[in-house]
Amino acid sequence: MLLTQLNQIGGASVSRRERAWLTAAVVGWIALNGAVLLLAPGDAPFDWPAQHDPPSGPSQVIAAQATLVELVLLAAIGYALTRGRPAPVIAERAPTLPTARRETGLVLAYGVLAQLGGLLIGRGLGWHPIGFHLAGTLVGATDPVGSAEALGWATYNVVVYALLPLLWFRRRYTAHQMCLRSADRRGDAILILAVLVLESLAQWVVLGHAFAGLAPGQLAAGVPLTFLLYFAGTVLPTVIFVQSILVPRYARLTGSTTATLVLGGLTYAALHVFEGWGRFGSPREATLTILFVLLIYTLPGAFKTWLTVRTGNAWVHAWAYHAFAPHTMHDTGLIVRIFRL
Repeated sequence: MLLTQLNQIGGASVSRRERAWLTAAVVGWIALNGAVLLLAPGDAPFDWPAQHDPPSGPSQVIAAQATLVELVLLAAIGYALTRGRPAPVIAERAPTLPTARRETGLVLAYGVLAQLGGLLIGRGLGWHPIGFHLAGTLVGATDPVGSAEALGWATYNVVVYALLPLLWFRRRYTAHQMCLRSADRRGDAILILAVLVLESLAQWVVLGHAFAGLAPGQLAAGVPLTFLLYFAGTVLPTVIFVQSILVPRYARLTGSTTATLVLGGLTYAALHVFEGWGRFGSPREATLTILFVLLIYTLPGAFKTWLTVRTGNAWVHAWAYHAFAPHTMHDTGLIVRIFRL
């Protein structure tokens, strides 16, 4: 289990509280995989045209275990690179317990409203739901996505999940308290470079076909445009909403590294519930959509959280494990098609 390994790699003492959270995380992970296999023993009802094979429960469970192995290896390398620096106590950057509890509840409620708002606005404009990923991201989309939808998606997310929360909280807290300032720029840069190179290689092996067929001119225009759109639409929202605001408060409220990783991973996954490929036409489709979202995004969300907890810098995950790999590497073809570059 990723969380167990990350705690061991991070050198966290395994207290009774940590053991309880570790047990819950392992049981939850096993149950999640079992539920996916039970409800989707064959093909799942999702449209993933960019994938070689139709999505299925077994294939997704196998992919999730591969992700688990990869992230444990990345965490081991990350710990080796940071073992000589003091681990920040990000819980101390959050406010007192009553304030942290109140702010966390309000932020989560705001996030639910933001998700519903994205769903209603997207549908009202004849688009896909506005979620944390542009429709077609990573898995492709049969339904066409227009340039107006792509720009609207990025604008909505950067304003609602990044700009407004940042303006509100920066009036009350410093950049240090919000984990937006590096305490070791050189150390963070080395960690970012190592994770970015290794993750890029892994993405190239698995998803390298994404650049196939793109002309040099398309790459020259598509790569920076893809970076900018995804930086606004999903990277900055993750930095501010999850890593900067919620993660320190999770640490304060739980007093547990494992709990912080679990909650960070689950929050990141929950923000993807209205993916463009999701289906909610029946109870089975809705359940499978939620299960697949949890299976795909919880582990990456937990690893992003670990990078923040390990460095005290919410920006590390953005450069190491989000903005370039996978999005710029894999989704440039999608943006080239959308904008007809």
